[in-house]
Parts: sequence; structure tokens; C-alpha cells
Amino acid sequence: MKISLDKNLENPNFEKSKEISLRCFIAIDLSRECRQEIKKIQDLLKKNNLFLGRFTEPENLHLTLKFLGGISEEQILEVKKRLNEIKMPELHCEIGEIGVFSKSLAKIIWVRLNGKGIFELQKQIDQKLLGLFEKEKRFMSHITIARVKNVPDKPSFFEYFRSIRPKPIKFSVKSFVLKKSELFLEGPTYTDLEEFYFG
Repeated sequence: MKISLDKNLENPNFEKSKEISLRCFIAIDLSRECRQEIKKIQDLLKKNNLFLGRFTEPENLHLTLKFLGGISEEQILEVKKRLNEIKMPELHCEIGEIGVFSKSLAKIIWVRLNGKGIFELQKQIDQKLLGLFEKEKRFMSHITIARVKNVPDKPSFFEYFRSIRPKPIKFSVKSFVLKKSELFLEGPTYTDLEEFYFG
């Protein structure tokens, strides 16, 4: 049995609601080949055992375009309505380098996702949701592959880390997704609420 860690969070930028809130975000799903390549990178990191932490399950790998936080069912309907107005050509993406946000802390290990249209899509999402949510201040196109708790030997960790060269897998993206996130002790579970196709 999964033990839930979810709380009824409310986004301060959205009109307050007494309804039970759902923790939601907007994302791009990855191709099977992309997931397989990232799984290989995760396996290399696991094999060398250079840090303590948790790896993102392959089925949960994604690119977050915007985190919405806890919102009500009524608010979700409004978000869906606005996101359905977005029109774009399909995106052409490619796996980039592996990295961390801070070498002093190294709390998140990520793989960059390159693609000319990714930033335009994120910008359109921000524009459509104006008045409901604040714009993203520092959007970076990355896929979180692991969350780090402790690195006993940082020099060895970063030496090996720099040697990893992801294969530049290319894939097309024809849609983005509004997802619900449920937090459990075993890790998060994501459920698609609606998929939005480009056109």
C-alpha cells in the first residue's frame, strides 16, 4: 500500500479555493529511445555508487514546462481551456549534456533537452496563464534524472560525472501534457489530466 505525502497546497497567485487541491504541472513527455538513453546514464551512476540519493523512475522522466502547485478542479478546467488555445508546429528535440545546478550542493542531476521551440512553447504557456500564475523567472530546459542527498567524495564524483557523454538522441514532440502529481514514500506518481496537441 502506498503512503501519501500530499497536502492540500494552494498557489498564492491563484484565487483561493476551499476545494481539495491537486498538485499539477505542465510537461513534455519523452520518447522511448530518450528514456532508454537516460536509463543507461542512471545505471552508470548507480554502478559507480558515488552518491546517495534517489533516481527518477524511467516512466516518470519528463521535461517540466511549468509547475502549477496545488489547484482545484475548477481551476484545472480554466487551465485546460487556456492551454487548448496554444498553436505551434511540432518540436524537434535532442538530448544534451548532463549537469547539476550547483557544484557546491549538487542536489539535482539533470540532462539538458535541446530544441528551438521549447522556449517558445514555455513562453506561450506563461502568456496564456497570465493572471492565474506568475511567469517563470528562470526556465531551463532540463530533465531531472536523480535527486542527491549526499556526495561522500565530491572530487571523484565530479571527475566521473564529467566523463559521461549522453548519446544525442533526437525525437519529435507533437503535444504537451497537464499532469497530476501524487507524492508517496516510494516516490511520486504522475497521471495525465489532458494532452494538448500542436496544430
